[in-house]
Amino acid sequence: MNERVVISAEELHETASRSGGPGGQHVNRRNTRVTIRWNVQETNALDATLRARAMRRLGERLTRRNHLVVHASRHRSRARNRELARERLAQLLREALAQRRTRVSTSPSRGSRQRALDAKRRRGSLKRGRGRRSLGDDA
Repeated sequence: MNERVVISAEELHETASRSGGPGGQHVNRRNTRVTIRWNVQETNALDATLRARAMRRLGERLTRRNHLVVHASRHRSRARNRELARERLAQLLREALAQRRTRVSTSPSRGSRQRALDAKRRRGSLKRGRGRRSLGDDA
């Protein structure tokens, strides 16, 4: 998958089934849809911290037995669908294992606070100028 994480082929369980959609007789006779299952909890490719992160972030995609399941049926060829399924698995894992940067809290500068107050004063005076005038204001 990348230089840190390598999933061995023995850990991937691949099955082929009939693909849906258009394609004529070819679709009805060939098992071109590829499904790849990978057990996240029992893998040797991840250490304990990466495994916990993957389990947490992929939680809604995992089955009850902690398998990540990926399907591919876009192409008419099983080999191309196998490639696509493996790419999808790698992309999902890459996104799940990505280290998120910690947020650095900042505060507004003195100049930006002053500009906000000035804009608020201008807006208030503009709105005050729209009010009804009483009879004594004409003179």
